[in-house]
Amino acid sequence: MEILGIGPQELIFIVIIALLILGPKDMQKAGKTIGKWLNNLVHSDGWKIFQTTSREIRNLPTTLMREANLDLGKEEKELREAMKSSGPKPYTIGTRPTVPADPGQAPAPKAEPAPGATPPIPPGEEKPDA
Repeated sequence: MEILGIGPQELIFIVIIALLILGPKDMQKAGKTIGKWLNNLVHSDGWKIFQTTSREIRNLPTTLMREANLDLGKEEKELREAMKSSGPKPYTIGTRPTVPADPGQAPAPKAEPAPGATPPIPPGEEKPDA
């Protein structure tokens, strides 16, 4: 357990040095004075502001990630709605997208197989026996 970055062994050492320097009677007065000062500090508005700011800074990365995720979620939702309302529907693997024909554009020529090459077999048809 550490108090203000001071471990228990260091705290005991400080108390022993203070007892040797101040003596038992002055040690009581010093303890009361330090206790009152710390009590006033902890209950002051400045300390509360310090605690709040410290907590906000500690939680800042989490807050930023959460806000960014919410923004991404909104953008993703808008994109999905836009895709649903207009444009071609997405296709799955194994299907070919349909491209709407432009009336002013000529159809693309069909590719002919090279001489001596076997033409591709359309799906659903069997290979001819050789």
